[in-house]
Amino acid sequence: MPPKTEQLSIFPAFFRVEGQKTAVFGNGDEAFAKVRLLLNTRAQIVAYADRPEADYHSFLIANRIETVRSAFSAGQVEGAALVFAATGNEADDRSIVDAARAARIPANAVDQPDYCDFFTPALVNRAPVAVAIGTEGAGPVLAQMIRAQIDQLLSPSLGRLAGLATSYRKAVEQLVPRGVSRRVFWRRFFSGPVADAVANGNLPQARHAADGLLRAMDKVAGHVWLVGAGPGAEDLLTLRAQRVMMEADVIVYDALVPQAIVDMGRRDAERLSVGKRKGCHSKSQEEINDLLVDLGRQGKRVVRLKSGDPLVYGRAGEEMAALRAAGITYEVVPGITSAFAAAADFELPLTLRGVASSLVFTTGHDLTGDVLPDWASLAVSGATIAVYMGRTVAASVAERLMQAGIPSETTVAVIENASRADRRLLHGTLADLPDLQHRDELTGPVMVIIGDAVAGANFELSEPLVRANARLEELARS
Repeated sequence: MPPKTEQLSIFPAFFRVEGQKTAVFGNGDEAFAKVRLLLNTRAQIVAYADRPEADYHSFLIANRIETVRSAFSAGQVEGAALVFAATGNEADDRSIVDAARAARIPANAVDQPDYCDFFTPALVNRAPVAVAIGTEGAGPVLAQMIRAQIDQLLSPSLGRLAGLATSYRKAVEQLVPRGVSRRVFWRRFFSGPVADAVANGNLPQARHAADGLLRAMDKVAGHVWLVGAGPGAEDLLTLRAQRVMMEADVIVYDALVPQAIVDMGRRDAERLSVGKRKGCHSKSQEEINDLLVDLGRQGKRVVRLKSGDPLVYGRAGEEMAALRAAGITYEVVPGITSAFAAAADFELPLTLRGVASSLVFTTGHDLTGDVLPDWASLAVSGATIAVYMGRTVAASVAERLMQAGIPSETTVAVIENASRADRRLLHGTLADLPDLQHRDELTGPVMVIIGDAVAGANFELSEPLVRANARLEELARS
C-alpha cells in the first residue's frame, strides 16, 4: 500500500454521458467554460441561463444548445446525470449543489472544492481516447500546463487509430488467444505499420497491415529482456527499461532492486523474487537460468531485472548462454552501473586529464586471493579503481593494493546506497579503508573508488572514513 502522502482523496473515473442530460447553471465565463468542456462529449447539454452574457449567448445559439431562460429552481436538476453550478455566486452555487445532492446527482461547484462531488479535469481529447489531468482542485493552472505537454506528445491520429482498433476487437477475440498473444497483438497494432499507415492517412493500407498481423498471431514466441534497474533511484531507470517493464508478463528481480522500481512494471505482471544477498540465497544461478528458459518456452514476455547494469557483475553472460542454448530470444537493456552513480554523488571525475586516463571495475573479492589480478599494474600507473565490494573485505583490499605499490595516502571515496535518498558518503585514504569493516551501520551496497583522480571530488557532503574517536585511540596506542 502506498504511503498516505501518495494517496488521492478522489477516485479518477469516467462518467458515461452519451445521450444523457448534463445541466450547466450560470450566465458568464464559468458556465461558458463548462459547456465548452462538455462539447467534447455526446452528452445532452442543457444550459440554465436567465441572463446569458453576449458571447456566451451567441455560442449557445451557434452550437444549438438547449437553453432554459429562467431563474434557478430545485426541479431543474431532475433527470440530470451531472450538474455544474457555475453562476459566479458562491451562495447560489451551493444551493444548486444542495438540490443536486438531494436528488442523488453528482454536482460540481466552480472554485468551491468542498461543494464538488467530482472535479472537471484538464482534458486531452483524441476520441475515443481521452487523457484527463486533475489536481483535486488545488492547481487548475498546473493541470493546464500538464495538458499542454501531453497534447504535444500524443499523435493527432491517435483517435483514428483507436477507432480502427475498435473495428478489429471482435476478430481479435475470435482469432487471437487470450493472454500473452493478445497483448502482443495490440502492442504491435498500436506501434507498428498499422499505426504508421493511420498517421499517414492511408486507411486501406492500415487495414491491410492489421489483417496481416492477425494472420501472424497464431502463436507468440517468448522473449526475455535483461534489464538494468540502475543503482536504485527510480528516476535513473532508462526510458527503454520503463517501456519493456510495461510490456512484460513476468518480472524476475534481484534483492538489490528497490520495490519502488519493481512496482513500475505492468500492474498485472507476475513478480518473482530471485534475490541473492550474502548469506541468503533465494535461488542459485542455475535455477534462475532454468526459470528464464521455462518462462520463455511458455511464450512469456519476461523482464529479468538486475541492479545496476546487467553486464557489470550481473551474471548476464550465464543467462544469455542458457537462453541461446534453448533458442529463446533476448535483448539487453543497459542500466547505470553503481560506479557511475557513486561518482556522481561525490561529483568525482573518474578520469581526469593528466592524472587518470583509465578506469578499472573490480570486486573486493578479486583482491582477497593469493595472486594479484593483472590490472594491479594499471592501478600503480594512476588508473581510477571502482571496487564493488562488501565492507567486510575492506582491510584485504587496502592491504593488497598497498602491496601492489599504491601509496597509502591515495584518496578513497566510499558510497553506501549510491543515488538513493538514504545514501551515505565517506572519504579518507587507502590506509583508512580497513576502518570500513567496523562501520556496522552501513547495511546497504557499498562502492569504493580509489585513485589520484578521487582527490578532485567534492567532500563537503561526506564525512571522514575514520571517526575522530577512532583516530584518537590509534594515536594513543602509538
